[in-house]
Amino acid sequence: MISSQSWSDARLLWEHHLMHHDPRPCSVAIGLGSHDLKVADATARLYQRGMAPLILFTGATSPTTRVRMPRGEAVHYRERALELGVPDRAVLIEPRARNTGENIRFSRAVLAEAGVPVSSVLLVSKPYEERRAHATARRLWPDVTFVSASEPVTFEQYVAALQDDRMVIDMLVGTLQRLLVYPARGFMAADPVPVEVATAYERLCRAGFTSRLVVDGAGGRRQINKR
Repeated sequence: MISSQSWSDARLLWEHHLMHHDPRPCSVAIGLGSHDLKVADATARLYQRGMAPLILFTGATSPTTRVRMPRGEAVHYRERALELGVPDRAVLIEPRARNTGENIRFSRAVLAEAGVPVSSVLLVSKPYEERRAHATARRLWPDVTFVSASEPVTFEQYVAALQDDRMVIDMLVGTLQRLLVYPARGFMAADPVPVEVATAYERLCRAGFTSRLVVDGAGGRRQINKR
C-alpha cells in the first residue's frame, strides 16, 4: 500500500517537474525518445498547431524500449507521427542518442548538418521529464531558447495509464535526484529545488521509492540546493 503522505509527496514532485510553459512557435520541435509513444503524439499535435515547421525525433533503444521499439525510439516516433498525418518531409530523426545529454548534442549536430537555422526549440518530453530536459538543454545549447512541452495529462491520469503506481513514483524520485546531482557533474544547468519539494523527495526516499536513483559517491540523494 502507498500511503496518503507518499501520494501527496509524489503529486508535489510531479508539479515541480512540469515547467508550465505556454507552447509558442519555435524553429523546430525536438521529441525526446523514451518508452512513451505519447511523446510522439504530443509532438505531432504541436506541429499540426503550427508551433514548429519541422520535427526531429531523437533516441536509440534502451532496456525499457528494446522490445517495444526494436527499430529505435526515433524511428518508431517518426512512424507514429506519419500515422497521425505529419508529412514525411517535416520529420528528421537522430537514431543514436541513449541519454538526455546525447539527445540534445546529437540533435544539434543533425540540425546543423541539415542546414536548419535554430534560434528556439520546442522541447517535447514525458511530463515528469520537462524540467530535467530543459536544464540539460540550457547547459548544452546555451544560445538557443527552449520551450518545454509534453502530453497534457494530470498526475492521476498518468498513473492510471501506466498501471504501475510504484514505478511512476520511483521515476518521479529518480528524476528529482538528477536535478540535484547532475549540475555538479556538468550534465545540466543548476535548477535549485524548493524546500517543500526537497522535503517531499526525502520522505519518498525513506519510504523506499528508490529503484530509479543513480549511485553517487558523495551521497547523491542528500545533496540538495534549496530555494
